[in-house]
Amino acid sequence: MQKMILLVEDEAAIAEPLQYALKRENWQVLWFTTAIDALNALAQQKFDFIILDVGLPDMDGFELCRKIRQHWQTPLLFLTARNDEIERIIGIEIGADDYCGKPFSPREIISRIKAIWRRMELTAANGQHPDKLTQTQATESHEKIIEFSPWYADLNRYQIKYHGQLLQLTRYEAGLLLFLLKHPEQVFSRIQLMQQVWEHPDHSLERTVDTHIKSLRQKLKLVSDDEPITTHRGLGYSLKR
Repeated sequence: MQKMILLVEDEAAIAEPLQYALKRENWQVLWFTTAIDALNALAQQKFDFIILDVGLPDMDGFELCRKIRQHWQTPLLFLTARNDEIERIIGIEIGADDYCGKPFSPREIISRIKAIWRRMELTAANGQHPDKLTQTQATESHEKIIEFSPWYADLNRYQIKYHGQLLQLTRYEAGLLLFLLKHPEQVFSRIQLMQQVWEHPDHSLERTVDTHIKSLRQKLKLVSDDEPITTHRGLGYSLKR
């Protein structure tokens, strides 16, 4: 089935060449210049990807992203002319899967879209129902359970329980925690964590790791007063066992 892309960008000089490049990939593209039109389109049909400009005439792109995430989990990439590190981090925190700064090449956008889809396909494949697993896959699935007190992680379903409570984590929070769970007591630098969890570590910011660790700690604190993630000043982070 042909992929359907929702493009929300109010500058024709940016949207038109990007739309052309996306269509050359044999993807359908619906282009809108306002947030309200984008929301109406989302309510009427299913999209496989959303490309969203931060600066829209009728609504801030971040606010639109929040509204989208209330109803849809469609993968989303921000286009932004802003170089403020905090705003880029906010974009990821409120539910964006990636961001790309202006100016950009359409080829870079296409590469990022394909990388996100590959990750989603891998996650879906790992989350197959046990009844549908082959014998080899069933054997491998036992190796995808991490269990030591107070943790239980099912890598097949991308689920993590802490003190018996299922955690509601963002993709990057879950990715960070799963990697640390696989290597308890080992110290990893921010760069090492980015290389393991982020699709485009070269384009990400080291401070992004700190932000996600902070939000992860806050969610763990709601379950227990324990502090399982240790900060090693000047070195990075580790998980207690």
